[in-house]
Amino acid sequence: MNAVLQPDVKITGKRFWKAVAAGVITSIGAAAIMAIGMKTGVSPLPKPLGLAFAEWVLGRALPMPIGLLFHLAYVTGWSVLFIMLAPARWLRFGPILGFGLLLWMLAIFVFTPLVGWGIAATTVAGPKGIVATLVAHLLFVFFLWLSCRWLFRSDTSGKEPSA
Repeated sequence: MNAVLQPDVKITGKRFWKAVAAGVITSIGAAAIMAIGMKTGVSPLPKPLGLAFAEWVLGRALPMPIGLLFHLAYVTGWSVLFIMLAPARWLRFGPILGFGLLLWMLAIFVFTPLVGWGIAATTVAGPKGIVATLVAHLLFVFFLWLSCRWLFRSDTSGKEPSA
């Protein structure tokens, strides 16, 4: 299976648990900053997308902790997927930025319309929805890059992943 993905990708239990840790760190870090944005009114979105998506999936209004659990699950899931399939050389800022922007495109063209917010949440936030969704994904990139630098520094041939 490794040869199909990338010859230098090593799928191990240790790598998996480091990937889970990176995802949890990324989820918590991004959620903390986004929560501040929501509480202070900086965010133009009516509620966190994780909560809106959880409500869409379950078909009813839900409390914030359920939205946070959804956020934790999907941010950790995407982080683990990227880290487990990426060769060590991709655990740098550039490839992580590319992945984050790909996820942003998925969010603005699939998930925000799915929850009734229109493309890039422009139905509920106007042009600010584009910025709000982009900022959320740039936070994802930042925290995933930092956690990869910290957790995988010894996995890249003795060299710390660089920007």
